[in-house]
Amino acid sequence: MMKRAFFLLICWMILYTPPVRAFTPQEEKLVMRDLSEIKATLRVFMEQTNKRFEEMYTYMNKRFEEMYTYMNKRFEDINKRFEDINKRFDQLYTFLWIVTGIFTSFTLGVIGFALWDRRTIIRKAREEALDQIIAVLRDLAREDERVANILRKHGLVF
Repeated sequence: MMKRAFFLLICWMILYTPPVRAFTPQEEKLVMRDLSEIKATLRVFMEQTNKRFEEMYTYMNKRFEEMYTYMNKRFEDINKRFEDINKRFDQLYTFLWIVTGIFTSFTLGVIGFALWDRRTIIRKAREEALDQIIAVLRDLAREDERVANILRKHGLVF
């Protein structure tokens, strides 16, 4: 149905289209003048459009360069911040090594002092105990001849 209607519409347009008439020389001059004006206007429009596109291209290039410069600066700032953070971590790491060294030194010092103190106290306690044992044996040697002989034999004469 649609094809038939379309076909009839085309046939009707062909049959009832008014015939084309030829221009008179005067009308032809007017048409040519109008056509040349249209061409001139179109040429001016095209030149202005090209100029505008070139301006836009220049402007866009300038903006892209500014944006590129800005982004590079931002990335450099971010890189600098990362470097600062890395330096700070290095400082903290060094500080932790120092604290670890100090703690280790204190620990070794305390352990060394404890061992020295214990050895000193044990030696002194041994000497005091030995002196007391010898004193007791000397007292016992006054009453017992066997103990006195043993003390003389070892050079602990009373």
